[in-house]
Amino acid sequence: MQLDNITRKQYRSSLSCVKTLIQSHGVGIIYTGHIVNTVREATFLGSYFFVYEGLREGLVRSSLCNVQVAVPIAGGLSGAVSWLISFPLDCVRAGVQGQRLPPQHGARQVLISLLRERGVWSLYSGASASVTRAFLVSGSRFSAYEGALWMLRGGRNYERHHD
Repeated sequence: MQLDNITRKQYRSSLSCVKTLIQSHGVGIIYTGHIVNTVREATFLGSYFFVYEGLREGLVRSSLCNVQVAVPIAGGLSGAVSWLISFPLDCVRAGVQGQRLPPQHGARQVLISLLRERGVWSLYSGASASVTRAFLVSGSRFSAYEGALWMLRGGRNYERHHD
């Protein structure tokens, strides 16, 4: 629908777009790129929380900085690292979903084509802007999250008791 609105403008709304696509190509068209997107999301989210928790705990335990500084640093770095890890999958997803309808190539064929035509760096085309944005957004997101938890605890920090 985004591409259509630039040129032909045949869809009046999202619902109109969905109805037309299903009538023309079947219900499976709605799930174009779903598998590669799910793998990308799982890769991103797994690394996102793993890196955040590890960095936050490491920074606080090592006394390099207090928790108020550790949270935005760990949050920002977790977002940047996670986008860097998952960005190639996002490029493949965009290639699958950006094809003319009905799509002719799956994720594997899109990946092979990208690598053959433009090389491995094509999988990171545009990554610097996304990684920078992810650092800023994730740093503030985790700060807001930890701040909300602190308020819900009545102004007390969560203390882990190690046995």
